[in-house]
Amino acid sequence: MEQQTYTTADVMICAAAKAWEKDGELLANGIGSLPRIAAGLAKLTLNDQLMLSDGEAFLVEEPVPLGCPEEERPNPSGWLPYTRVFDVLWSGRRHAMVSPVQIDQYGQANISCLGDFKKPKVQMLGARGFPGNSIHHCNSMLVTRHDTKTFVKGEVDVVCSAGYNPRMWPDEIIPETLQIGLIVTPLCVMDFNGDDHKPRVVSLHAGVSLDQVRDNTGFDLQADDKPAQTETPNAAQMAIIKKLDPNGIRLSAVKQ
Repeated sequence: MEQQTYTTADVMICAAAKAWEKDGELLANGIGSLPRIAAGLAKLTLNDQLMLSDGEAFLVEEPVPLGCPEEERPNPSGWLPYTRVFDVLWSGRRHAMVSPVQIDQYGQANISCLGDFKKPKVQMLGARGFPGNSIHHCNSMLVTRHDTKTFVKGEVDVVCSAGYNPRMWPDEIIPETLQIGLIVTPLCVMDFNGDDHKPRVVSLHAGVSLDQVRDNTGFDLQADDKPAQTETPNAAQMAIIKKLDPNGIRLSAVKQ
């Protein structure tokens, strides 16, 4: 029997797909190559009620592979121009997976710039719709590097998304509706479901120790004494991943 082979990117994709497993019917937006593959994998294996975007202006029932030519795209199931996206996200019927450059102990994320906002060392996208999105619907995150530059001490340089930081909320009251889903990294899976919404290790990828994760994180992490091991991809999952990424774009995405 041929031995099944997979990469860290494949492990991350399978772990990330679970973010949408219990969502029911809503719009799953994977922003970036790995999250997009993960959303497609979730639709095909975990939650067939999910709706997906073709990345332009239509809803699709069948995931669109990365790099798919226009003429080979599946027939759309509905129209979803930019204006209608806001109707979906403001109602909470969207769960996005984003890839910020910084995440802090409160779950606040940065996609804007590094350094002083008035004179940044590195300029990126800007906050865009992230502030409103993070208030109105669940967001999960996937990062391709796990180190103290990504998981920073203190707070992120620019707070682009809402988190569990009382200082940032009126009267220091964090709304019960705030939702941060899974945080998937090259080393582990985390969430913010620890005591008082503290960051917590959910599972470690094969060959990774808890000390390794803690050494590469700029803030304290809650964890069981023996965290679960992240599941490795099976043959069926790998077949879908390869179909959704026929050119192997995912293979160069992970930086660690």
